[in-house]
Amino acid sequence: MANLDEIDRKLLAELQEEGRVTNVELAQRVGLTAPPCLRRVRSLEDDGVIRGYHADLDASKLGFAITVFAMVSLKSQAEGALREFEEAMRELAEVREVHMLNGEIDFILKIVSRDLQSFQEFLTSKLTPAPNVASVKTSLTIRTAKHEPGVPLE
Repeated sequence: MANLDEIDRKLLAELQEEGRVTNVELAQRVGLTAPPCLRRVRSLEDDGVIRGYHADLDASKLGFAITVFAMVSLKSQAEGALREFEEAMRELAEVREVHMLNGEIDFILKIVSRDLQSFQEFLTSKLTPAPNVASVKTSLTIRTAKHEPGVPLE
């Protein structure tokens, strides 16, 4: 874990809330002048604490009406088989998140699709035949009550 002081935590909280804030505004919010603020942000970037800056897009307004969570079990849990599956998932644009789990299910995937027919085609032509897949169980999202990227910073 990174060794962060109170100002670093404030910087991270502000950037997580509003990634497009100017350096001058950010510095004012955390009680610094602009040059040391920029140095601290660059240091957090160099240390990999800040991995990038992204726009939070509304999938439905871009034509992706369906979000699905897929629970995937693999035929083998050997490291090579796990990596082969992970690499195959990285290549599929519809797969937005891939998390390896412990327990009965090996992976949970977050998938976006334009509609049910498109998802069905994706499921049968890309996901189910992916390397080492034994079974796939899916659940369609009905609604999202909370969507808060990042981590809690106090």
